Parts: sequence; structure tokens; C-alpha cells
Amino acid sequence: MTQEEKTQIESRIVEVLKTVYDPEIPVDIWNLGMIYRIEVKEDGSVEVDMTFTAPSCPAADFILEDVRTKVESVEGVNGATVNLVFEPAWDQSMMSEEARAELGFD
Repeated sequence: MTQEEKTQIESRIVEVLKTVYDPEIPVDIWNLGMIYRIEVKEDGSVEVDMTFTAPSCPAADFILEDVRTKVESVEGVNGATVNLVFEPAWDQSMMSEEARAELGFD
């Protein structure tokens, strides 16, 4: 798999991640800054490192499964592993400008 193909797959992954929401927050997880890393490997498998806005997120299982399912639905992806990480700790500075405006932080 070429670097260009990996980049195209990663772009498609970002687009589907923009459809994943925490049920309590009206902004997608990508714009909230909850995705720390996306790695597309040679065999088409993908690793995603993500976090939550709070470690005790009641929708954690639902969101993790939604991320895994949607990433695996992307053309060129042969499987996905979603790693829940808390380093660095999430804070409001990780949000996109769009998310900050939507949530009234600007």
C-alpha cells in the first residue's frame, strides 16, 4: 500500500469519525479533539487512539463500538482496533474552532 493510498484511507476515516457523537454533546468526536491518532497499516488494518472528555463517560462502550464499526466500514480498511487512552488528558483547547463556536466557548 502506497503512502498516498494510506492518506486517502485516513481522509475517509476522518469523514466517518465526523459522524460519531457523544450523545450528551452536539459536536462530533473529531471536532471535539477526542481522536489522538489514526494509523493505517500496510495490510489495511487501522489503529485509532482516542479519549473521552471525561474518564467516566457513561456512553463509552457505545461510542467505542460506533468508532470501530464506522472505521471498519471505510473502503480499504480490513479491520480496526480502537484504543482508549487518557494521556494526554483531554481539555477544551483540543476542540476545533467549529466545536468551540458550537458549544459557545468563543
